[in-house]
Amino acid sequence: MDLEKVERVYTSYAKIYDRVFGKVFHEGRQSVIQNLNAQRDEKILEVGVGTGLALPMYPRHCQIVGIDFSEGMLDQAKQRAAEHRMDHVQLHRMDAAAMEFKDDSFDTVVAAYVVTAVPDYRKVVNEMIRVCRPGGRIVMLNHFSNDNKFIAAIEKVLSPITKNLGWRTDLALHTVLEGTQLHVSRKQNVNPFRLWALVECVNEKYVNGKTHINGSKNGNGAAAYVHLNGTHLTEPAPGQALV
Repeated sequence: MDLEKVERVYTSYAKIYDRVFGKVFHEGRQSVIQNLNAQRDEKILEVGVGTGLALPMYPRHCQIVGIDFSEGMLDQAKQRAAEHRMDHVQLHRMDAAAMEFKDDSFDTVVAAYVVTAVPDYRKVVNEMIRVCRPGGRIVMLNHFSNDNKFIAAIEKVLSPITKNLGWRTDLALHTVLEGTQLHVSRKQNVNPFRLWALVECVNEKYVNGKTHINGSKNGNGAAAYVHLNGTHLTEPAPGQALV
C-alpha cells in the first residue's frame, strides 16, 4: 500500500464509513476513551482521526488534536466537530509517518485502526513515540494477527485481499512493538468476537541517555508502569493485568 492509494481508498469510504463501520467498532473506541481517565488540560493526539467518530467521547477539559491524511475523512471530522461545537479540538491533514509536531508534544497518543492501514507502520509507531512525552501513554486499538497458528495462516492468506480494501490482517503485535521503547501496561480484547485488541503502552523513551522513570506520570496522573531490572515500580489498577 502506498500513501496515495490509502488516501484514495479512505476518501472513497468517507461518506459511508460511519454507517458501515461505526457501530461495529464503537465498543473499541468507547473502551479506549473511558479507560484514559484523562486529566484537565491533558494533551491528546488521535492519529488517523477518520470521520471523528471518537471526538464527542473525549472530555472537554482536554486538548484534542486529530490528524488524518484523507481529505474526505477529515472533512467529515471537521463537520462533526463544528456540529458539536468542539472548541477543544484541532484537526489537521497530516502524514502520520512524518508528523509536523515537535518532540514530546503530547501526554497521550491514540491510534485506532491505524497501524495495519498505513504503508509503513514502523515509521508511524516511531513518530508516535517521538511526539509523545517520556512516561506518556500510547494507545493502539487494532486487529493483530491471531496467536492461533491456524487462524494466523488464514489471516496471512487474506491479507493481500484486504490490502486492496485499505488494511492488512497479518501484522502481529510483537512485530509492531519489537525494537521500540514501548512497554505494554494493559491489553484488552474488544469489538465483535474479540478479534481486536486495545493495547495501552507506556512510552519509555530515553532522555539524556537514561530511561525517564523517576517521577514520570501517565496522562491519567498515575505513575507510569515501568520496569527496572525486571521489577514493577507500580502495580496496575485492579483488573488491569500487565503482559
